[in-house]
Amino acid sequence: MSSLEENFPRGGTQKTAREGKAAIQPTVDQDNLFKTQHEERTPKRKKKQQDQAKPKKLKTEKKAVVKTIPKDFELLTAESLSEGMLVLGCVKEVNEFELTISLPNGLSGNVQVTCICEAYNKMLSEQVATDKFVKDLSPLSDLFSPGMLLRCAVVGVNKGAEGHHSIQLSINPKDVNKALNTAALRTGMLISGCISSVEDHGYLIDIGVHAAKAFLPREKAQSYFLAKEKGDELKIGQYLNCLIDEVKNSGRIIRISISQLEVAAAIATEVQDWTLRNLLPGLVVKALIQEVTPLGISLSFLSSFTGIVDFMHLGSMKSRNYSPGQMVKACILSVNPTSKAIHLTLRPVFLQPGTQLGHLSSGRIGTVVVDSRVKSFHKNTGAVFTLDDGTLAFAHLKHLSDTPKSFKPESFKPGSKHKCRIIDYSPIDDLLLLSLKKRIIDIPFLRYHDIHPGQVVEGSVFSLKNIGMQVKVTAHIKGLVPHLHLADVVLKQPEKKYSIGSTVKSRVLACNPDTKTLILTLKKTLVNSKLPILASYKDAKPGLVTHGFVVCAREFGCIVKFYNDIKGLVPKNELGVGPITIPQEAFYEGQVVKVIVLKCEPEQEKLLLSFKLTDNALAEDSTAEQVSKKQEMTYETGQIADVKILEKKENGLEVKILPNDVSAYLPIMHLSDHVTSCKLWWHWLKGGEILRSVICLQEKEGHITMSRKPAIISAIEGEHVVKNFSDIQPGLLLKGYVRNIMPYGVFVEFPYGLMGLAPKSAMSDKFVTDTKDHFVIGQTVVAKVTSIDEEKQRFLLSLKLSDCSSEDSVSESFSLLSQYFKELQEIKNIMSKRDDSSVAQKLCELKPGQRLQLVVQEVKADGSALFSGTCASGLTVMATHSHFEGKKIVTGDQAAAVILHVDFLKSKVFVSLQEELLSPKQKPLTVDSQHPAVLQHVASEYAVASLVETGQLIAIPLASHFNDTFRFDSEKMKVGQSVMVILKTVEAGDHGFLLAVQSPKKRRNIIRLRRESKTLEETSAVVQHSLCMGDMVTGTVKSVKPTFVLVALDDKLTGNIHASQILDDVPIGTFPTSKLRVGQRVTARVIGGRDVKTHRYLPISHPCFTQTIPELSVRPRELKGESNTALCPDDCNTEEALKSFKPGQVVTCFVKKYSTIKKWLEVDVTSNVRGRVQQLLLSPNTKVLKHPEKHFKNGQALAATVVGSDITKTKLCLSLTGIHSLEKRTITLGCVKKVIPHVGLIITLPFGKTGKASLFHLSDSFVEQPVEGFSTGQVVKCCVLSSNDNAMEVSLRQSRVNPKSHGKVEDAEIMSLENVQKGQLVRGYVTSVTPAGIFFGLSDSVVGRIPLQYITHLFVPDQSLYAKFVHVGQLLTAKVLSINKGENHVVLSVLPDDTGKPSIIPESLGLLQSEKKLKKCKRRHSERGQEIKQGKKRGRCTEEDDSGIDIYCREEEEEEKNEKSSKLKREIPRLTVSTAFTWEEDLNVLDTTMLREREQSSASEEEEEDTQSTTKKQTRKKKDLEKQRAEKELAKLEAALMDPTRQPQTADDFDRLVLGNPDSSILWLQYMAFHLQATEIEKARAVAERALKTISFREEQEKLNVWVALLNLENMYGIEEALMKVFERAIQYNEPLKVFQQLADIYAGSEKYKQADDLYNTMLKRFRQEKSVWVKYTDFLLKRGQVEAAHRLLPRALKCLPNKDHIDVISKLAQLEFRFGDPEHGKTIFENTLSTYPKRTDIWSIFIDMMIKHGSQKEVRDIFERVIHLSLAPKKMKFFFKRYLEYEKTYGTAEAVQAVKAAALEYVESKSSLPES
Repeated sequence: MSSLEENFPRGGTQKTAREGKAAIQPTVDQDNLFKTQHEERTPKRKKKQQDQAKPKKLKTEKKAVVKTIPKDFELLTAESLSEGMLVLGCVKEVNEFELTISLPNGLSGNVQVTCICEAYNKMLSEQVATDKFVKDLSPLSDLFSPGMLLRCAVVGVNKGAEGHHSIQLSINPKDVNKALNTAALRTGMLISGCISSVEDHGYLIDIGVHAAKAFLPREKAQSYFLAKEKGDELKIGQYLNCLIDEVKNSGRIIRISISQLEVAAAIATEVQDWTLRNLLPGLVVKALIQEVTPLGISLSFLSSFTGIVDFMHLGSMKSRNYSPGQMVKACILSVNPTSKAIHLTLRPVFLQPGTQLGHLSSGRIGTVVVDSRVKSFHKNTGAVFTLDDGTLAFAHLKHLSDTPKSFKPESFKPGSKHKCRIIDYSPIDDLLLLSLKKRIIDIPFLRYHDIHPGQVVEGSVFSLKNIGMQVKVTAHIKGLVPHLHLADVVLKQPEKKYSIGSTVKSRVLACNPDTKTLILTLKKTLVNSKLPILASYKDAKPGLVTHGFVVCAREFGCIVKFYNDIKGLVPKNELGVGPITIPQEAFYEGQVVKVIVLKCEPEQEKLLLSFKLTDNALAEDSTAEQVSKKQEMTYETGQIADVKILEKKENGLEVKILPNDVSAYLPIMHLSDHVTSCKLWWHWLKGGEILRSVICLQEKEGHITMSRKPAIISAIEGEHVVKNFSDIQPGLLLKGYVRNIMPYGVFVEFPYGLMGLAPKSAMSDKFVTDTKDHFVIGQTVVAKVTSIDEEKQRFLLSLKLSDCSSEDSVSESFSLLSQYFKELQEIKNIMSKRDDSSVAQKLCELKPGQRLQLVVQEVKADGSALFSGTCASGLTVMATHSHFEGKKIVTGDQAAAVILHVDFLKSKVFVSLQEELLSPKQKPLTVDSQHPAVLQHVASEYAVASLVETGQLIAIPLASHFNDTFRFDSEKMKVGQSVMVILKTVEAGDHGFLLAVQSPKKRRNIIRLRRESKTLEETSAVVQHSLCMGDMVTGTVKSVKPTFVLVALDDKLTGNIHASQILDDVPIGTFPTSKLRVGQRVTARVIGGRDVKTHRYLPISHPCFTQTIPELSVRPRELKGESNTALCPDDCNTEEALKSFKPGQVVTCFVKKYSTIKKWLEVDVTSNVRGRVQQLLLSPNTKVLKHPEKHFKNGQALAATVVGSDITKTKLCLSLTGIHSLEKRTITLGCVKKVIPHVGLIITLPFGKTGKASLFHLSDSFVEQPVEGFSTGQVVKCCVLSSNDNAMEVSLRQSRVNPKSHGKVEDAEIMSLENVQKGQLVRGYVTSVTPAGIFFGLSDSVVGRIPLQYITHLFVPDQSLYAKFVHVGQLLTAKVLSINKGENHVVLSVLPDDTGKPSIIPESLGLLQSEKKLKKCKRRHSERGQEIKQGKKRGRCTEEDDSGIDIYCREEEEEEKNEKSSKLKREIPRLTVSTAFTWEEDLNVLDTTMLREREQSSASEEEEEDTQSTTKKQTRKKKDLEKQRAEKELAKLEAALMDPTRQPQTADDFDRLVLGNPDSSILWLQYMAFHLQATEIEKARAVAERALKTISFREEQEKLNVWVALLNLENMYGIEEALMKVFERAIQYNEPLKVFQQLADIYAGSEKYKQADDLYNTMLKRFRQEKSVWVKYTDFLLKRGQVEAAHRLLPRALKCLPNKDHIDVISKLAQLEFRFGDPEHGKTIFENTLSTYPKRTDIWSIFIDMMIKHGSQKEVRDIFERVIHLSLAPKKMKFFFKRYLEYEKTYGTAEAVQAVKAAALEYVESKSSLPES
């Protein structure tokens, strides 16, 4: 019975013994099997016997095995899937409501959450119905993980609108195992199931078989838990591979095992009697190979089944290693019962069921592969590719072309190369999936994983909903813009601003690839922000300034949100608003704000922020991070860099500057000097291509404009430019480009932003009718400066050829033509790489002068003809009638033609049929010889002509100059025209022409010098040779350059010897190339070859090696064969070459040049390895860094230390100082990056590191202002103290950076308390002044405290005096009093007696001195040795409350009289204090002036007092008299000072008052007025500045009062510039609106109406949503009588202000009209408002008030009559009746009063009658 309960706890039959079951089971199985087959095959056996059916079936299946056609090996496609088909899948992604399943052959499907199992669906329904959380309902992520293999059933295949197929799958056991029944279940079968219930002793499994209950004992699950490490409990809905362990009761009760070992060893056998209907994917079978083909393998298994294995699943062995008759293990992938097609796999990972597949990291997905080779092509499914790293990948048929029509199967031959992009990974096939579609390759974002918070993306509006707006970023990526983020302000009707399909630019707020959610913002401030992006708490460094938006405003402050759901708190005291202002009123949800980070705790995700960006304390604390640091690197004009094309725009290219990926823009007209070439470049360039040598033209507001114009680049490099207006001189010739064309002239812009005007009269030597006929915007021109206007900073230009062209017009026009054909060849090189364009390939193959065999396609009416031919398919080939040579041509005729011109933009080819051109004569020609020629064709940049003597084609430039752009019709060249030309080349180049120019008609008078530089490529023509690596050659030195030597090997071939290949051991500082002389015969060895065009060193196996410039070596070891140098062996690139150089290795390099822009030294290590030395690593001597170009000469040999490779992996980073890393005690040079007062220096160190030098490490001798001698950019020598990357500490002490100097160290380093001794005198800097004393820094790690009693012996009545005379950063000398190493405390003293220095509190202040009484009191205290009694004690604060101020009392004797004792007792309450200072409070108002008067008036008493104090023996009586006199004087002083009517008379009086109440702006303003009465303007300014520093930052209104007073002062006594400076400062420290309004009032009060009007207009732009601005401006205009201008403000205000403010503004403007403007207009405004809002009682009340003051009694009564007849609430009606009655009592008669009462009574009766009715 216990056994029964253990296996079937919910009931069941009695379990039989194992032996009995084994004997009985076969019989039961056989009976069940017989019945099942009988039921299934009954319909098929109506005409045939049962015994005949089985053999026939086997025979049919054998035929299928033997006869396998290629069609059977086709891969699975979405179209081949049908409902009910079973397939093995792999979990790819687990989402909240669905699973993404990877299917065989690169397919993908989805399993909805409702297709798991019935038990799981039941719990889902329960949760939806009750809306309550169901305890046992687990999310899909807990049940499934990526890599799990699942048996799936296809439940639907849907085709979308764009042709995409959506495959819906189910893993529900009732769908997967629907063909199984209880009779078909056998022991050892491997089926799939899901947990349906958790019981006490095990689990019930849903296997989808009706009437069968499957049970999994708990002990059988233990091994599964151990193997999977997934806890000790299975969850409902969990998918399992179930192995049938036991079958009972004819299959109605079965026992399951899920042991990993048993499941992995399960194999399907014939005994289990599988049929085609119930055969399951995932089963492992033993199969026999029937046939092996290139497409796959045919198998037979389970004696009666046939299946195929496609090429993707052949496993580790290749198909050629399989042979027919071989037995293999295979796994079933898919079963289609309808078509009887079975797919299997031989991959080993599938041969052990239950194994989890690995998953490729997502880093490779999205990569673009330029050269991928086709391995095999399958016409119905797709193609298999081999990527650059040898990885196999597959591309579906639909991804091989953009459209089905453009698909060309012939282009996918094995071995052909294609550009593709990796779009996905198929785990079940272990293959990458590719796409060759251009739109997918060019798309910036392929998946949600490619998008990061903070990125700017463009998309189109998809839909508008209540929650926000959906934006379509790509076809598969959609984002949501919440309603709050549609604009900077909340939009009520977003549909008016955005329309479906419109393009928007947004910034990513958050992106979650797992849930595929993308949140965007359209707030312009965030989208256009240049501040750093805050997307993680780790990035929130203190001092960081960035943009965020308010999500919540409460009493405690504001919560600001950033990117990636990062939130921070702005406390109320950091909001920057008034203390009374409520945060909810000052800020609104969604408001974009600029904040600064105060503190961040990334672990706790706590972020503290502030809106106060100008707080001085924050500026001091932001040492680690620069607050205004730019995230993007800035580029200066003239910097040359390579750029990568991101996107083609209509007017240019969006590019990024390499290697820093800085965004920039390259306008289309800046691609070339030639207008035609600009269009060609733009047409054939594509995204992702790299353009070399592009120059930075200008940078404005972070937007960088680039240029590729050779003329502009050469002008900047040759410094033929002007950088400032002061450099412009009349007569200068400058190269620029047309910025704008106006009817009156042309604006020409030059590099560095200068712009001049060429008037219409100076545009051309010809008459100018229309300025647009002569130039186009962006065109390159040469301009001559004619006149300069210094005052207006303007200058005029001339573009006339007579002014701008040189005398040598022939060479100038030839230079333009050569440059054009050079660029044309570069464009052809790009076109030739266009594998996707057959037209481009055809165009590149054609060149002028080439003969073609054509067929006449069409003869047009004008006599021209169109041709076709195999060599010009897809192109338009035409010839004009003049080129037929009188021949009559007919459609279909064949003709030989010669190409005259190829139009690469329009894909046209112009040909000629003339015999003289088809067969040109060969005749020797010489350069610069003159010949007659006939024009054959005129293109845009040049004309094609033929020499009369030979018939050879030549090209003639149409323009002789950049400015030569316009010709009258009579001057234009025409076909057939005869011209005289001068030949400039005698051989046709790649362009097919001889180049020539027209004979000059006249000479120019202006000569312009040209600098020509010959490079190696220009001096060395490409000559084919037969040299090989290692050959010995002999030649003559042709020329000697600093870093290389040219050697003439024969008449044509020239070789190159690099400086590193001359000597074996190069002495440092020498110039190796100087060892060779021109004309010297040398013997060298060939060590490589360099391609002239690409500058790359080619391997000897390269087909173009014989066309390279040979690289030679004359090193003795090389010549002897002791070393074999090979510059570029096979399969070697620059990155591999750099790997041989290890950090710290010392190499010899040769100076190439010093870049003043990049601040680095470029050197050559070898001929193919280059390096750079950063400025700080050039020398340990700071003098060298001032002028590096003077210390490093080209070709000089240097010893350098390898640091590593640069970011591009193409150059070495080197060091000339001997250091390659920054370790502790390393001495290096640094550059001062920032000087922070009272803190120290931020220093830029080599290798991109940053260090901090504190005040204590700037010098061995401390000075008062330690940072004064340093400036930003200064180079200093420093020693590394700590090598922490995050915060390096450095020292500038001479004892550190120059240990051998043995200089005097006045202030030694104090590393810890061990270096401090009691009684020692030390110097340091004040770190802070607090009520507990002065904190005094001895070093970075040791800070001591100076208690207040050890600061001065003087009695200080107010502690604020300490802050006045002791400031942070002050240098002091102190004496060590005590050291507590346990608590790390140091107590110091700065008393003059201890230090020997003057007191830091001046004695001139007149403070009381009690030193002698203090000594006497101490002496008495020490003599008695006990506590001082009450009448004779010296009061002092306890140690806990020690403030450093002693309270002194009179000394009394025991024998004093009772009278004096009682007096003392009366004074005790004032003296016995614990922490308060009652006595000091009485003294803190002492007037030092009055004290001095008292001292002068009683000189005799003072002398007597001094005499008595110095006398050793004095009587007690005299002492008492002296004390009484002092008390009386003190009482008189106190009475005088306590007089409230006393007014301050002197500056000292005001100092005393502001000292007592420093935050009172009234006192400070009175102090300023006191100085202004004496016309001491500067003193008044100083008082104002002092007040601004003294008043607490919390007292914002008090500070504002002082700012307003300072503005008034500057307005009355200062100049406008000083006023503006104060105004700008005030805006930074106060609310800008308040400051603007105060200045406007100041202007208006001082009758500066023009300035006030300008200021109000500025306010309307800046504070357009502040109603007070509109009201005050209207008030200003009306008071000045500008009524019409005031009337125009109201409509403008209503457009700018939010709707909630409209009524308020209308009311206030109407009131102003009544007071200062037109009352009728004000009345009209009120009438219009009340007609719209008749129930606004507040408006009625204001209207009535205004009419009572300014209107007639009749008008007032009319208004009252109207209002009392309104249907308002009874309370409001009562109010108006009451007012009406009061008005009549005041202005009316008794009858009028009665009439009002009657009306009121009538209203009451009418209201009371309503309930009765």
